[in-house]
Amino acid sequence: MMKPISISLSPNTETNDVSLAWTLLFQPWRWKKGEAIENLEYEFAEYVGRDVAVSFNSGRSALLAILASLGFQKGDEVLLQAFTCNAVPNPLLWQGLKPVYVDCKKEDYNMDARDLEQKVTSRSKAVMVQHTFGIPADLDEIEEVCRKHNLTLIEDCAHALGATYKGKPVGTFGKASFFSFSRDKVISSVYGGMAVTNDAVLAQKLREFQRGAGHSSLFWIKQQLLHPLFMNWVILPTYSVFGKYFLVFLQVLHLLSRAVHWKEKQGKKPGYFPKALPNALACLALRQLRKLERFNQHRKEIAGLYERELGTQTQKEGSIFLRFPLQHERSHEIIKKAWQQNLLIGDWYTSPIAPADTNLEKMGYAMGSCPVAERLAKTTLNLPTHIHISKDTAKHIVDFLKPHAR
Repeated sequence: MMKPISISLSPNTETNDVSLAWTLLFQPWRWKKGEAIENLEYEFAEYVGRDVAVSFNSGRSALLAILASLGFQKGDEVLLQAFTCNAVPNPLLWQGLKPVYVDCKKEDYNMDARDLEQKVTSRSKAVMVQHTFGIPADLDEIEEVCRKHNLTLIEDCAHALGATYKGKPVGTFGKASFFSFSRDKVISSVYGGMAVTNDAVLAQKLREFQRGAGHSSLFWIKQQLLHPLFMNWVILPTYSVFGKYFLVFLQVLHLLSRAVHWKEKQGKKPGYFPKALPNALACLALRQLRKLERFNQHRKEIAGLYERELGTQTQKEGSIFLRFPLQHERSHEIIKKAWQQNLLIGDWYTSPIAPADTNLEKMGYAMGSCPVAERLAKTTLNLPTHIHISKDTAKHIVDFLKPHAR
């Protein structure tokens, strides 16, 4: 088998997404401006159930816009969970804010409200709640802490577009929420993100931030349009032979972008953040948004299959399972064995702040401060649920796991 069973590497991309990227590649006049931006924002707000959606070139940019628009002062504290990616604390650092890390719960990988309560100080201004793997956090408990201490609630819905909490869409609980459309999220446009709110004043400030951010360069946009083409035509079909090396080669040549810039691992901001969402990527995201219900229904069915076959109890009402998480004492050993068999199951997260080579000191994280998150980083693996994982493929993954996970 040359083409791997993969959890990432443009997992949502279907034939018509590739053909759209190919068409856009030869229409540079549509790259920066066009009607797709407004259409995406309107349809996204309608879907999520918010009054206003403002698009950006990444979830990081959307979060940075929210933080800047809320008017926090330098040194103010924002509480967020560990067991996350450096893309979450970095916008806080770039805005001069102090991240305060809250431990998470072993059961659902999300913020522990009890630890949150203990870490609130007089400098605390906001709580940023993450819905890890598309599993909704316990918002009732977290909202109660926010009310008690007069803290602004921000929702990190990067994993969770379409998930619900007690029947209400995630992203509708916070004063503002942000979503990601990066290459391996719920919907994908290689890079992209959205900030949403019902607050009219905040919405106006977000729009002003978007206008002030300006547009990405034509070179950067071209990088993103090339990603689904190279990935689907060359890299994935030849992955076990030379595709994975070709991917690195293309990134070194800057023909393709990296998911995380090296500067971000040191708390620094790459020059291409923050920017408005280019029209070309809005075209890709809009096509994916219109497939969302089908995508998420498929994810739920595959997650249900994993749960039945593996005898786990991971299901939680309202989850969409961007990835299906498991815990095992030898998780990293299992992941490596799977990779050797061209079965690229996931390793989110091998550090309390991923990727593993992120400088935790630069992130303001102190080892030992979130012991459950640190433990989960050593024991968690996750399985693909995306649209290209058939039931037969999922059973193949299960068949691999059963003898290795004993």
